[in-house]
Amino acid sequence: MKKIEAIIRLSRFESVRDALAAIDVNFFTLTEVKGFGLQRGEQLTYRGSVYDADYIARLQLDILAPAAKVNDIVGAIQAAGKTGKVGDGKIIIYDVEGIVRIRTGERDESAI
Repeated sequence: MKKIEAIIRLSRFESVRDALAAIDVNFFTLTEVKGFGLQRGEQLTYRGSVYDADYIARLQLDILAPAAKVNDIVGAIQAAGKTGKVGDGKIIIYDVEGIVRIRTGERDESAI
């Protein structure tokens, strides 16, 4: 079992969601996050004035998956989330010891 954590641009979320749905990944956790990276903040425009933001707003997707499906998931996120510019994000893959569905007590792959 693996956990895939992907930090992506807000503007690419619908593309990434659709790419994941196309490979039958219909469940993930979504969190709005802020951070710093090579992009070093963004310029925001509000009512014609430009402001420098000290952070970069992104979305974090957390996906639990069988190890055999990881390459497909990473490929889908990478293809749909890529703009070719600095700040496209990161994908991190973790090992997961176990998963338990609270309602039924199912474990591991059947709990996803």
